[in-house]
Amino acid sequence: MSTTVSTKDLAAGHRKRLRERFMEGGPEGVRDYELLELILFAAIPRRDVKPLAKVLLAEFGSFADVISAPRDRLEAVTVRIDGKPPLTCTPGVLAQFAIVRAAALQLSAANVMGRQVLTSYEALIDYCRANVAYEQVEQFRILFLDNKNALIADEKQQTGTINHTPVYPREVVKRALTLNAGAMILVHNHPSGDPTPSRADIAMTEKIVEAAKAVDITVHDHLIIGRGRHTSFREQGLIG
Repeated sequence: MSTTVSTKDLAAGHRKRLRERFMEGGPEGVRDYELLELILFAAIPRRDVKPLAKVLLAEFGSFADVISAPRDRLEAVTVRIDGKPPLTCTPGVLAQFAIVRAAALQLSAANVMGRQVLTSYEALIDYCRANVAYEQVEQFRILFLDNKNALIADEKQQTGTINHTPVYPREVVKRALTLNAGAMILVHNHPSGDPTPSRADIAMTEKIVEAAKAVDITVHDHLIIGRGRHTSFREQGLIG
């Protein structure tokens, strides 16, 4: 007597077991490619998505890099399997990745918005990393604080190129006055992953500090966010 088991049945069994293992052990109970599989399940039904998950990790380097990768690069990934339609990052897959990223940002924001950020700097760094660490071009953001140093707004001021962002101190101060902010923290990313400040970064920061000081607004810090690392101008003695 022989029993035929379809590939659909095998895929369903694998999905069930993986979900159960995740629910029992949490993120620590699964590997990065398995976590990607769990996300891909919702977008690609009745297929073994493990090959796509592994190729995505090999292509982009980490789970966070996959989730944050540019749409055009994700769409270019194709996994060909003999006798079956290729596995690709369909619009459904792109939507799932966008949902995961948005959820991560919302969770990070909940830990800092409206709170005194100077007393929870680690949460602030995590929030900044979630926002800009995996961006492909430089992005300059400003965290506006009230007179009690509670975060009242986080705004993207400028988006630049892979290694440069134009910033205008006058516009920065103008926006702070509009929000009635008492202080600011400057934030931008280095897509290269190296958070070492450039001479241009230092010069630009000095100009903003001076412009803000003229209207009695404090610049507490300038954070440069890299991949897994950051630089604080205050810690480096670059802001007095």
